[in-house]
Amino acid sequence: MFKILTLSILKKILHLRKAKSNKMRYVQLGKVPQKRHTIFKSEDDQFYYEQLFGTEGFHGIASLLYHTHRPTQIKSIGNVKDVTPKIAVEKNVTPRMIKGAKVTAEDDFLESRKVLMLNNDLKMGLAKPRKSANYFYKNAECDELLFVHEGKGVLKTMLGNIEFSVGDYLIIPRGTIYQLELVSENNVFFFIEAHSPIYTPKRYRNEFGQLLEHSPFCERDIIPPTFAEPKNEKGDFLIKVKKENQITDFVYATHPFDVVGWDGYFYPYKFNIKNFEPITGRIHQPPPVHQNFEAHNFVVCSFCARMYDYHPQAIPAPYNHSNIDSDEVLFYTEGDFMSRNHVDLMDFSLHPGGIVHGPHPGAMERSIGKKFTDEYAVMVDPFRPLKLTEEAIKVEDPTYKTSWLE
Repeated sequence: MFKILTLSILKKILHLRKAKSNKMRYVQLGKVPQKRHTIFKSEDDQFYYEQLFGTEGFHGIASLLYHTHRPTQIKSIGNVKDVTPKIAVEKNVTPRMIKGAKVTAEDDFLESRKVLMLNNDLKMGLAKPRKSANYFYKNAECDELLFVHEGKGVLKTMLGNIEFSVGDYLIIPRGTIYQLELVSENNVFFFIEAHSPIYTPKRYRNEFGQLLEHSPFCERDIIPPTFAEPKNEKGDFLIKVKKENQITDFVYATHPFDVVGWDGYFYPYKFNIKNFEPITGRIHQPPPVHQNFEAHNFVVCSFCARMYDYHPQAIPAPYNHSNIDSDEVLFYTEGDFMSRNHVDLMDFSLHPGGIVHGPHPGAMERSIGKKFTDEYAVMVDPFRPLKLTEEAIKVEDPTYKTSWLE
């Protein structure tokens, strides 16, 4: 009996170790003390102020930040704006095409974010900001994924800066204070707000958290921030904080980018879709081989330019499938999509769980003998049904649902 209990406990420990093996690699930037939670001062004998920055209480991955000033100095709390998405379709069983090119651009970054689809685990949509923000922003309850379809600039954060351009995924952990500095007015971001942390897939990591040899990317492809000189400034600094579908204006007494150094595993980073190495085979491979990220109740996949299947009788086009347990969303970002007869860049296709879908008429036949595809798309598979917003219905192509008729 004792042996059985011991084995059971060991199995549980191993399971927990594997469940937590998707941590990021350790990074240190700037100045940090030799020992955490100890006195740390500047050359002119001024205290630096330590902040634990992480999730899941004191259990999840975290970083330790060292501020020039106390990061807690609220001067005032002002306007509160409700940004609850307006639901147009609560229960959807209809295949849909959302025309992203028709989503309206806005000057302001937050105003430009149009939620198109959502459930209790995530919100997703398009943002087309024309100007850089003159305030700071913090999502206090969701990790954010920004995929850069068009534009370039710098993601400025309290942990450092990340230059970005087309094809970059920007993964921004909840609680990160940031600004987007944009180079031009032509910018398009596909965004996801996740109510759980966004990680790389557990199955591509060993028990120590290292990405395995058969992973379609490695740690070299994950780019953390570069160190930025701390801002030792006092004044009125507006930070817009989002929580529970409200954006609240906080004014702080010191610049939020006053971090002299930090270390840990919790930080924003970028990953470019063209650094994803596709997994191919003699016959058509299923979508999980394209998985790039995972969160609670959804995954994100990168469909990339790749060699097609090399069995002499292979059919490169995907087979019909019904995705019984999840909806399927594809955001088309570059190239020619052989499984569809009429798709424009920036389109979203939504195929609800339980409804069979597959290549358009003629697409399967056209794919036979093809050796290569140059397509790039981001796929999101949520494991709970999606609702559609009024913003989505405004730009929907109503003919899509019958486009498989011959």
